[in-house]
Amino acid sequence: MFLMENRMEFRPSILRLTVYAVMVLCAVTVSAQEHNDPRWITTWATSPSTLPPENNDYQSVNNQTLRLIIHTSVGGEAFRLRLSNYHGDQAINIGAVSVALQESNSTISSNSALSVTFNGQESINLPRGAVVFSDAITADVPELLNLSVSIYLPEETGFLTAHALSNQTNYVSEPGNYTKSITFPMQSQTPAWNLLTAIDVINNENVSTIATVGDSITDGWGSTDSENQRWPNHFTRRIFNDSSIRKFAIVNAGISGNRVAAENSPQFGQNLQARFERDVLALNKVTHMVLLEGINDIGMATMETGTPIKSEIIISGYRNIIARAHARGIKIIGATLTPFQDAIYYSEEGETERQAVNDFIRNSGEFDGVIDFDAVVRDPSEPKRILPSFTEDNLHPNDTGYKAMADSIDLNLFR
Repeated sequence: MFLMENRMEFRPSILRLTVYAVMVLCAVTVSAQEHNDPRWITTWATSPSTLPPENNDYQSVNNQTLRLIIHTSVGGEAFRLRLSNYHGDQAINIGAVSVALQESNSTISSNSALSVTFNGQESINLPRGAVVFSDAITADVPELLNLSVSIYLPEETGFLTAHALSNQTNYVSEPGNYTKSITFPMQSQTPAWNLLTAIDVINNENVSTIATVGDSITDGWGSTDSENQRWPNHFTRRIFNDSSIRKFAIVNAGISGNRVAAENSPQFGQNLQARFERDVLALNKVTHMVLLEGINDIGMATMETGTPIKSEIIISGYRNIIARAHARGIKIIGATLTPFQDAIYYSEEGETERQAVNDFIRNSGEFDGVIDFDAVVRDPSEPKRILPSFTEDNLHPNDTGYKAMADSIDLNLFR
């Protein structure tokens, strides 16, 4: 095996940083023992959302490259990718994959692209419903920076597993393999993260993972696109800047439109109780999770039937998640549902159910801790609604609102 050290320059918006990476020039077959290394930790993850449409009305990819932009939490000395064909309608051939530092938009930094292999090969067939780990790639992975993951798909893919609404601009190429191209011949932009569901790193510090679990408010809808302004991003930066608390990897398991106890649209994914094993328990070294979900159960049921779901159904779902988290030794923090007066699916009956759910979160004692996001973002003069300066649509916080949520979290919950 030959190794070459490459100087990679990354230019974030304010600072110019120089980082070093080790590029693996020949394929490496990773042993089971290496994949069992206890230092593996999930630095980034996303939850597959879009289910296959019943009418087969979707756009596939054929002889094209995807370029996906992700933001790390903790760094490490090696990485591996997880690619998933959970919701695909056929096997998918992966032709080539690379990881690089994002320079800007679809452009990557010069000399930063690293080939990713699978059992020593650049290509792999991903069966329908399957997930695959890449080989471990030796590289200094930076913390809190954007990476570009490029995936070449040489044949018609059928339906692609996706996190459909990432609040991040990603890119689809013109025909061809452009996994290592610095500039990217873009055919289209997409808000979806396709196929890629997690990135793990080897980290030598005493680090574990916090999973933030929820719906569009955790997914970051309403925040500035491609600026990493979701409340979990703000929370990550806050923890990294506070020397009084150890670092955590923080991953986002939010899906816009998701519900605790029901599902009625292929765009919004499986209900939380169905996806919990895949989206949280399967990640590396999760010791804590924050649960903020249930407002769509109330509001969407009102839109669909004219009657909101009963709080008891949401609470039953919470108890299921609490039990399964505790069975894995995970501390689960309950977050109160934020106000939604004047949102598209608001009703007074729904508000009554929201208050009942929040009463359970605050006072039942069944969670290991509570974050009162409701108290943080509500309008003091009208507590049924979000403070106007914190929202544009009366349902989702904006950048300011998301930062206020993150700043309100008691870090003692994670000590």
